[in-house]
Amino acid sequence: MTSTATTTATTGTADPAARAERADVELLIGGMTCASCAARVEKKLNRMDGVEATVNYATEKARISCPAGTPVEDLIATVVRTGYTAELPPAPQPAPAA
Repeated sequence: MTSTATTTATTGTADPAARAERADVELLIGGMTCASCAARVEKKLNRMDGVEATVNYATEKARISCPAGTPVEDLIATVVRTGYTAELPPAPQPAPAA
C-alpha cells in the first residue's frame, strides 16, 4: 500500500514536541450512516498518541495530522476496530493528452 501522506515541519511554537515533523493523511471512511458515526471515528483517532483528526460524514473523509513515521496501517486499523472501513484515496490520474 502506498501512502499519499505528506510531511511538514511545524514552527513558531515553544513546545519542542509540537515542532516535530508531522504527516498529513487523508482516509476514505466507509460505513458511516450519520454524524454520530463520524464523531465516533474522530474520537477514536484522536485518542492515538499525537494524532489530530477531523472526520466529515458528508464527504466520508478523515483528515489526519500525526507524527511523521506513524504507519498509515495503524490509522486504518483504528478505524476498522471502531466498526468502519478505511482506505487511502486512489492516486490522482493524469489528465489525458489532447
